[in-house]
Amino acid sequence: MGVRAVLGCDPLLFPPGRRVSPVLPRLLAAAPTNRLRPLVTVSPARRHRPGSSPTILAALTAALALAASPATAETSSERAGSGWPVRVTVFVANSGSGTLSAYDAQLERLLGDSTVGSGPTGLSSAPDGNTVFTANSRSNTVSFVDTTTRQVTATVPVGVRPFAAVPSRDGTRVLTADYGSDTAAIIDVASSRVTATVSVGALPHTIATIPNGTAYFTNHGAGTVTALGPDNRVSATIPVGTFPTGISATARGDSLYVSNTGSGNVSVIDTATNKVSAVIPAGTAPLGNAVSPEGKHLYIADSAANTLLIANTQTGTTTARIPVGAGPQGVALSPGGQRAWVTNEASDTVSVIDTTTALVRTTLPTGDQPEGITITPR
Repeated sequence: MGVRAVLGCDPLLFPPGRRVSPVLPRLLAAAPTNRLRPLVTVSPARRHRPGSSPTILAALTAALALAASPATAETSSERAGSGWPVRVTVFVANSGSGTLSAYDAQLERLLGDSTVGSGPTGLSSAPDGNTVFTANSRSNTVSFVDTTTRQVTATVPVGVRPFAAVPSRDGTRVLTADYGSDTAAIIDVASSRVTATVSVGALPHTIATIPNGTAYFTNHGAGTVTALGPDNRVSATIPVGTFPTGISATARGDSLYVSNTGSGNVSVIDTATNKVSAVIPAGTAPLGNAVSPEGKHLYIADSAANTLLIANTQTGTTTARIPVGAGPQGVALSPGGQRAWVTNEASDTVSVIDTTTALVRTTLPTGDQPEGITITPR
């Protein structure tokens, strides 16, 4: 298988006769006043104890925070306005090294690696952000990974060569795409046990779930998508393009986007009818894809052209082609949609793209052969 005014001598900050550390003026001088001003306030009605100065402490805290923050990071107001959670972590599955790499999504830096099973490929996060589920294709297991400690809390045996592990929208179940056995394992999250095994199509590859409990499996060997209901029964088999791989669903679950690697396009499925409603051109060999939170843009990894494509879902046209690393595989979006993270399997890197400017912000190292990726609040 193949995401950089000086306040001067204000008497409120530097009262006469008070000794002030030389560090504070330098920090304040380095910080933009338009960002400090709302944080440095004085309430005339508040009485302070002699020898204490909450104003100075507040200013120092604000200046330290601003000085420590990289210039490329989103501001708090930007995150709040976009619905970005307070803390966000990116996890990348490194199939060649049997590890997950974790990154701080806001600071865009590596946090560390965790060992999981052999050949981790697809992974996804629980709706509450507390757990990441990793399909280990060479050990035939799924690892439950705590997103705070980044350690494995459970290992569940499943079918042969699982390529994906995705939770239901309510978080009570995890479904796997067992590529080597043409099956889906249904895992009860509370007990970490398989409760059912269901036959789907030939060589199931990736999964997307929607709010009504239905899970959709791309069948790489059959050119179809299987719809599996919450009762674990197949409710539809939908013909798509050649060698379907990546799949994503809108937040409402009304549309699905299926990357057809062999056809060079994306099939759009209307989940109300379970039929293909449109086909979007998608380069040469599209793999992973992700749809924006509002459903207007689709981000597609073109593995043969080493690019990330941005398509308008309303018109079906490509609006940007962004060079990334070699062999791009998985795509994940930040909760507010401002960043797209793309794993580059042949480069052992992950690219972080600003979706507004359509430019690469940074490229970070991963483990060996990064494939799956998920971004989760915690």
